[in-house]
Amino acid sequence: MQKALRRLAGQGVVESRPGVGTFVRAARTARPNDYGWQTAALGSPNHRIPDQPAALQTVSNDMIALHSGYPDRELLPDRLVRAAFARAARSESPVDRPATAGLPALQAWFAAELEAVTPAGTSPVTPGDVVVIPGSQGGLSTAFRALAGAGRPLLVESPTYWGAILAAAQAGVDLVPVPSGPGGPDPEALSRLFERSGARAFYAQPSFASPTGALWSPELTGRVLDVVRHHGAFLIEDDAAHDFGITADPRPVAALDDGGHVVYLRSLSKSVSPAVRVAALIARGPARKRILADTQAESMYVSGVLQAVALDVVTQPAWRTHLRRLRHQLKSRRDLLAGSLREHAPGARLEAVPQGGLNLWARLPDTVDLDRFLHDCTAAGVVIGPGHEWFPAEPTGQFIRLNYAGPNPGAFPDGARVIGRALEGH
Repeated sequence: MQKALRRLAGQGVVESRPGVGTFVRAARTARPNDYGWQTAALGSPNHRIPDQPAALQTVSNDMIALHSGYPDRELLPDRLVRAAFARAARSESPVDRPATAGLPALQAWFAAELEAVTPAGTSPVTPGDVVVIPGSQGGLSTAFRALAGAGRPLLVESPTYWGAILAAAQAGVDLVPVPSGPGGPDPEALSRLFERSGARAFYAQPSFASPTGALWSPELTGRVLDVVRHHGAFLIEDDAAHDFGITADPRPVAALDDGGHVVYLRSLSKSVSPAVRVAALIARGPARKRILADTQAESMYVSGVLQAVALDVVTQPAWRTHLRRLRHQLKSRRDLLAGSLREHAPGARLEAVPQGGLNLWARLPDTVDLDRFLHDCTAAGVVIGPGHEWFPAEPTGQFIRLNYAGPNPGAFPDGARVIGRALEGH
């Protein structure tokens, strides 16, 4: 009885009055709230903040969720994370204040990971180059503020990660789109835009970009680095999908640079657990000092518990075993969804099958009414990410992003059938 009453009270159906009893809560008449005064108080924003993207929406379990930006729980190292939290609880981390730049052991791990792929002749990063931050989203805001600055231009791939568009809007940075496709950005266009805009930073995801899945070739990497160096600029490299290689390994551009041109962002939130918001920004020279100063002003330091958990997970021998298993799981999911689209929704054209990452990027016929198409799919039980959310300017076509790392991959064929029928209706 008490359990039922607690549940009803939590739902707002009943209310308890100590010493009197439990009563059905009186119905309250809802009235519209007037927040018009905030319009005058806040004024006009310098940069319009994007609406919440589809990737963050929560949907019911009976829907086929192809919109999410995070891996399904079965793709996470659940047992490693739980054991790490138990060990952290018994350590001093719940009561200690960590250094602003991060736990030295975790700084060393991030540096060693990048050093492992640094070619001979290139000076490797050191633990002192690493600043531990509370997740990649905060890292983007920090990098944009420290390296570009409010009211200044920042070059970005188009399409690009929606979180970068949001971070730029929050930081007051002016985005300048650089054409990019399944192979990466156009270096000649990048050089022209550096010259024309006066920008001193370029944000990109060279390894398994969101949403296209692009992996830069070694030749393209060299050309982009040459352009960045020529213009005395920074490349803000977002390696959020580092742990999600399928048929290829990530190729960090930062491993090829020892001149301080590449500022490297490496996150563990998606591959370890969304509850472990831990990432690192790796930079050299004055850029590192500015980044550290921004993180001190923004968040002071990252929770020592979360840092200890992240370090515990990635230094366990079972972590490498998990990543090998994850590679096979992602491949089977990717191939199932791609094959289902080819069979049941050929109108959703895949420009490339990515070699890693979490998403497929499909182009729809230009005649499709995208809003109506998305509505039809949702009404039929399939939730999809609209492609326009990944463009910093006007989209160049009708695109959708489909996450093959979401829940219930057995429903991918049914989801593709729904997409195919919705396209036929257009």
